[in-house]
Amino acid sequence: MLEKIREKELWSLLKEETLPIVLYGMGNGADMIIDELEKRKISFSDTFASDGFVRGQLFHGKRVLTLREAEEKYSDFIILMTFAVHDEKMLNFVRSLSEKHRLYSPTVPIAGKGLFDLDYLSENEEKFEKAFSLLADEKSKKVFLDVLNFKISGKTEYLFSCQSEKREVYESILCLSEDESIVDLGAYDGDTIREFLSFTGGKYNRIFAFEPDEKNFRKLCAKTGNLENLERFNLGAWNRKEARLFEKKAGRNSRESAKGVPVFFDSVDNVVNEPVSFIKMDIEGAELNAIDGARKTIEMFKPKLYVCAYHRNEDFFALPGKILSIRNDYRIYLRHHPYIPAWETNFYCV
Repeated sequence: MLEKIREKELWSLLKEETLPIVLYGMGNGADMIIDELEKRKISFSDTFASDGFVRGQLFHGKRVLTLREAEEKYSDFIILMTFAVHDEKMLNFVRSLSEKHRLYSPTVPIAGKGLFDLDYLSENEEKFEKAFSLLADEKSKKVFLDVLNFKISGKTEYLFSCQSEKREVYESILCLSEDESIVDLGAYDGDTIREFLSFTGGKYNRIFAFEPDEKNFRKLCAKTGNLENLERFNLGAWNRKEARLFEKKAGRNSRESAKGVPVFFDSVDNVVNEPVSFIKMDIEGAELNAIDGARKTIEMFKPKLYVCAYHRNEDFFALPGKILSIRNDYRIYLRHHPYIPAWETNFYCV
């Protein structure tokens, strides 16, 4: 596997760099990247933000610049993106920005600890090799390698090279019918339910929606109130019934946290005691345990699976192995949809 990683590790490159390093964006992602830079004794020179966000504020003791101010201050500089983008306009802007400056998007963990670096890749090389061998088509293998190269190098061109639209997945892999019984784990406000139904003409058999965040759950109820045969559960998905500490961010990124409040979690096998044909899991790093919690359902009904593969470093190799340990007749596809960093990289299993 290591011979297929063609790029130098980003953190090592930054350590040797002589050009000024300028952060693009503020917030939690920037804080995590600054923490890593400080651990490695790498300094950054400034921060800039999109024009609409610049109001003379300070970030880590430095006045936030506009891009134009950064370009006027430095003849050349390196850009580290510190936030996620997925809309077409912003993706096109990032692409054009990377043509003017050396731009990188560092990978920092959403869940779990530790960086995805060459040491991590080397320590788990056999596991990555095994997961690579389990993929069902050449496109999945290209996505796998491109995403690994992105995680190591931070170069966004790898993500642009392997991205595909969701339509391809729904039309050529998942092939949803008008009679699906769907389990949506991490239902947020019903956005993926609406996505599913756009490919089934609004038709389905049953829907079971799990959402642990209380505010998100209220949005889910409000936005799906017109749908019949839909059961909503203010629960997180896990491998058993228990209360766990959960940080409520009232957004897509609400997740387990030692600083959180107790929230009830339960398993698919306990809650959904009937045939299902499709399970989606976007649950901020709890996917591995949720698969365990759906073991009987998967064994008995072999539902199509849509499982996010980007929350934890180990997701790329742990999730395919876990699924195939339950049923070895799944075909596993990997796709990356337009997003920087490598979020919206998902396993689709049929």
